[in-house]
Amino acid sequence: MNFLANPLLASTSSSDTLASMMDPFGFGRAAMNYWRDSVERNILYWDVMRERGNQYLAHMEQTKPNVLGFETEVLMDGRTLPNPTNYELLRVLPPSNVQVDPQKRPFVVVDPRAGHGPGIGGFKPDSELGVALKAGHPCYFIGFLPFPEPGQTVEDVVEAEVAFLRHVIELHPETTEKPMVVGNCQAGWQIMMAAALEPDVFGPILIAGAPLSYWAGEHGKAPMRYTGGMTGGSWITALTSDIGNGLFDGAWLVQNFERLNPANTYWKKQYHLYANVDTETKRYLEFERWWGGHVVLGGDEIQYIVDNLFVGNRLSTAQLVTRDGRRIDLRNVRSPVVVFCSRGDDITPPPQALGWIRDLYEGEEDIIANEQTIIYCLHDTTGHLGIFVSGSVSRKEHSEFTANMDYIDVMPPGLYETTISHASERTDAELIERDYLLEFTPRNFAELDQDVMHKPEDDRRFATVARISEINLGLYRLYLQPWLQAVMTPEAARWIRRMHPIRLGYKLLSDRNPLTVPLPVMAEYVRRHRQPVEQDNMFKALESMASDQIVASLDAWRDLRDSSTERMFMDIYGQPLLQAAVGLYGDAHVHRRRPGAEPEHRRFIEHRQNELRHKIAQGGPHEAVMRSVIYVLGGAPATDERNFKRLRASRAELEPSTSLSEFKRLVREQFFILKLDREQALASLPTLLKGQSNERIDGYITHLEHVFAASGELSEHAAERFEQVKALFDKARPKAVSAPAAKASGEAENASVESAKTKEVAPANAAPDTASDTAAKKPSRRAPNQRKGTQRKQ
Repeated sequence: MNFLANPLLASTSSSDTLASMMDPFGFGRAAMNYWRDSVERNILYWDVMRERGNQYLAHMEQTKPNVLGFETEVLMDGRTLPNPTNYELLRVLPPSNVQVDPQKRPFVVVDPRAGHGPGIGGFKPDSELGVALKAGHPCYFIGFLPFPEPGQTVEDVVEAEVAFLRHVIELHPETTEKPMVVGNCQAGWQIMMAAALEPDVFGPILIAGAPLSYWAGEHGKAPMRYTGGMTGGSWITALTSDIGNGLFDGAWLVQNFERLNPANTYWKKQYHLYANVDTETKRYLEFERWWGGHVVLGGDEIQYIVDNLFVGNRLSTAQLVTRDGRRIDLRNVRSPVVVFCSRGDDITPPPQALGWIRDLYEGEEDIIANEQTIIYCLHDTTGHLGIFVSGSVSRKEHSEFTANMDYIDVMPPGLYETTISHASERTDAELIERDYLLEFTPRNFAELDQDVMHKPEDDRRFATVARISEINLGLYRLYLQPWLQAVMTPEAARWIRRMHPIRLGYKLLSDRNPLTVPLPVMAEYVRRHRQPVEQDNMFKALESMASDQIVASLDAWRDLRDSSTERMFMDIYGQPLLQAAVGLYGDAHVHRRRPGAEPEHRRFIEHRQNELRHKIAQGGPHEAVMRSVIYVLGGAPATDERNFKRLRASRAELEPSTSLSEFKRLVREQFFILKLDREQALASLPTLLKGQSNERIDGYITHLEHVFAASGELSEHAAERFEQVKALFDKARPKAVSAPAAKASGEAENASVESAKTKEVAPANAAPDTASDTAAKKPSRRAPNQRKGTQRKQ
């Protein structure tokens, strides 16, 4: 190249050559590039902080702030109810590219009111609401306003949610299926309280990251459960409410969450934005709009929550009683309950999400006796917020729960764990319609205890905390509360809320601070002339290493703090003298006997068993088919959603007029009959099929084969059970008759069929003719020679 012909290239080449001579290893150029990049990133970072402050102020000035990503309309305002609350029912309007089927089950999401504002359940397109909308469900959202109504209580909120659900049911008279309700975190236990009081308004319930058993936890983890003991009980909650003139600032709850992970709060989250400021700004601001949207709770509300749930642990042991005398017993919940939790959740770890099952029941047999279906799903990595947001790590769980709620709604009572596998990882992928397969495995309490890790000695420690909390709260109310309430004014309380460190962090870095005036101008200039440093820059690598060291140091400090706190808690509240001083030493039932052990409950179970014994031989072909399905599949270690597709077809083919609630009753009743007396239940199958023709019986067997084929080949044990069922069905076949008699019988049967078609009414103990016609056209794929041989013999 002729450098003389191009002076610019010649100058550039000369400068590069000179730079290479003066800086042969490139350290100086790498340092200059990194210095420029770091200055630019600093300017952009602080400008994002300014935008965050402006966003916070604009959000808090709204009358009804929320972070929902969907358009909504208000259907009911809780402030108009007999006991006013700050909650409201919203209808979620689907996006233009989404079609909603009003015939489908309504889907209701209830967001937590634990310091933050509403909307996290519909925060993103792939959130809980987004998943349900894509599946075509009519969706509703129960949110709340920033300030409570005067005198509002937790019971008022529960009653408001029940009223909202009744209104949703009224809006969908064309469907008999009750709404599916999702309760996130704090809303989870609130929804369970409502379902225990009014079980008739609930369909399947999904509680995500909801702590129902606050005393449960694994040693070395779940540090939040020690907070009540280390502060001397709930008197500190009453003090905070009195400082707020009867209102509790949710920013204090948010601060507790942030202290759990100081590395993330004080460094990692902010450094991630600084290091990726060119791409992370939008995501960061979206999340901060919710995280910084602090709300206020009523003093009576938070005191009830801390006394009865956090410290008292009374919900999971049926000790809560409403003001009108109703006991809140979670055994009254009649809907299937799906518990979604994660081992990566440090706010609601699995023991606190699942411990209520062990607190309430003596074993899996007790769950079955109460006709309850409890399903739990354990994620390995997702954090607390990831459970609600339905992000990339937990999207498939929410999608599968939503898609299979009809299956879950008719599952037999018991305790199950669900797992989700990718279709491509299975050998029977051609039988799976979607990308994932939901499978259910029956569990016992020994397996549940591997996740709950219950320790009776810890119960006595936490019961000691509860007693000391009552003592300290009484002393505070006697000596300090009257003085504090006398001097605190509403204006002073507002000033204290404004001066909270978390709130100030947002306000000081906004346009209201004159020092931020140059930031937008500087940031705009940087964006126009941005020169990001290469990722292989040695100084950028050193920066990343330094960040990792800071995170490791903060994590080490957190671990030391948490382990020291746990050790102090165990030593203090494990002292026999302290336990004896509050009347708990040597008490074998420190917080109450399990409700399942009560005599009245045992009498109820005995009465229910006697009723079922009388029904063993009652019914017809549909009872026989359903009993056979449950018997064969009950012998398998697990079942999955594909069986439900055939069960749903069973309902459509054999009993098209049967409602879902009646179908569910049939499934559960046959399950209990098999559980009560399996030998007698099987021996009664020929009785249930008495009077059926060979063609009908062949049709029932073919139908059973289709049900079992939906999930692939049967296991050896299940196949043996199926052969046993077919032999029992063969016993019900009519005896051989002469040709004229057979002809007359056939003409009579045809006449009765025509009569039934004319009246459009099927006999109560026989399947509709559409089932037999369908079955006759579908030859059996299992043991055809056996049936033909039987017919030839006849």
